[in-house]
Amino acid sequence: MKGMCALFGISRAAFYAWARRSQGPDSDRARMALVQAAFQRSHRTYGYRRIALWLRAQKSLQINGKAVLRLMNKLEIRPLARRRRVYRSLEQMPAEHTYPNRLQRDFAASHPNQKWVTDVTYIRTRQGWAYLAVIQDLFDGFIVAHHLSRDNSIGLVLRTLQLAKQQERNLGGLLLHSDQGSPYRSDPYHVLLTTSGITPSMSRRGNCWDNAPMENFFSHLKQEALRPFRPLPFRETQRVIEEYIHFFNYERIQLKTRQTPYQLRCLSA
Repeated sequence: MKGMCALFGISRAAFYAWARRSQGPDSDRARMALVQAAFQRSHRTYGYRRIALWLRAQKSLQINGKAVLRLMNKLEIRPLARRRRVYRSLEQMPAEHTYPNRLQRDFAASHPNQKWVTDVTYIRTRQGWAYLAVIQDLFDGFIVAHHLSRDNSIGLVLRTLQLAKQQERNLGGLLLHSDQGSPYRSDPYHVLLTTSGITPSMSRRGNCWDNAPMENFFSHLKQEALRPFRPLPFRETQRVIEEYIHFFNYERIQLKTRQTPYQLRCLSA
């Protein structure tokens, strides 16, 4: 015992005092039962402050909030979080834009940067869901740009389109087709399209076939690259996606054309 106490840097007196306390009855047991009862009575919504008030009013128990918080931590109970509702005036509401289905399932293109399709898909990672935005050229199936984010936001869509613009400079007459997701209806997306001279197109509501090439790519990505693995950490997921898209663009032979997307792109130059 002396050696163990020396190893952990405590005195024998402190060890025996701890042992006596651990073997005796829990002095918090009665108060923990009252805290648990108050918590259940509130439908698991009360935090430590309200539980302290309830105990003083209902049980005449003089206990402060810090003591209740310690007992709640000991019981491992937490109140249900209430979502804060944000009220906005009409002037504060973000502008929304919808566009006609100009693509009309005509997925053929005669040259690069004539018709692009885009979408966002969910990717499961070890830290939770991630969101992958992709832009694909319908001429050759080439993935022009992609971006993986922990947030499904307007910023994800804008970042992907900005990357595509950096990759492909000549975008005159380009048609960009998407679904009716809220980022694609947002005002910042509308402004970026307008300033870039890009014509928008949208699928009909709830009709995935209007954007079939994008759905097809996501299916290949998940089956060929991600399905062999259990959910990976975010950075590892990002690496796997990067490697697969490089393979898809530059090495994966399309049965229809017997060439890679990059080879078709080079032939059209």
